[in-house]
Amino acid sequence: MGKGRHAGLEVSDGVAHLAGSPPIAVILRRSAQARRLNLRVSGLDGRVTLTMPRTLSQAEALAFLQEKQAWLRKAVNRVPERRCVAVGEEILLRGALRRITESADLRRVTECEDALLVPPDPDGQRTAPRLAAYLKTAAQADLLAASDTYARALGRPFRIISLRDTRSRWGSCTADGRLMFSWRLIMAPPPVLRYVAAHEVAHLRHMDHSAAFWACVGRLMPDYAEHRNWLRSNGTQLHGYCFNARPAAENG
Repeated sequence: MGKGRHAGLEVSDGVAHLAGSPPIAVILRRSAQARRLNLRVSGLDGRVTLTMPRTLSQAEALAFLQEKQAWLRKAVNRVPERRCVAVGEEILLRGALRRITESADLRRVTECEDALLVPPDPDGQRTAPRLAAYLKTAAQADLLAASDTYARALGRPFRIISLRDTRSRWGSCTADGRLMFSWRLIMAPPPVLRYVAAHEVAHLRHMDHSAAFWACVGRLMPDYAEHRNWLRSNGTQLHGYCFNARPAAENG
């Protein structure tokens, strides 16, 4: 895809630039598997992608993009603001905001009242990775404990728990009993984390979302609907935290 212009759209190196406030960059991607145009806004980082069939002309794809401009701007505005994980900023941990605070006396991340204390980080490159590792360890412990409790209550053991940074789901369960969870659940209130654990453990008995499945979730956690609704309403903010270290050039 080369350079060009189409009805107010600048196209360069496979990216269409939609003018306006704010301007929006749309990645143009051709796919042999695509049968129709698919416009997607990532809920994790706000990246916009227009996937198109290989046989469709670029002009047709850009005309489609113009038609969807109003929808696209609303979708982009719904993406949570990216929050940098750095000293002085706040981050959620088990549903409570904690101030990230540097402490010269520490060599590892430590919880203290309403703060997360971190070791000195002169170049600003290590705080975010350290905190991500700390949260993953905490998530592993909390999710293992919750899953074990619910699996025992159900009488269905699981094989293993793994953690990922998934965009589209908070957890999953395979037919052979492997549970997967998003480690970002450790930022949610503890009952929300436990709801996701109960949900996935219930799949050890029902590999679907039938009425029988939801009845099983209800037996494991009678008030699950409240915590499910919290995740639906607030889950996107958990993806707003950016754990990539700041480039050295951006540090003062």
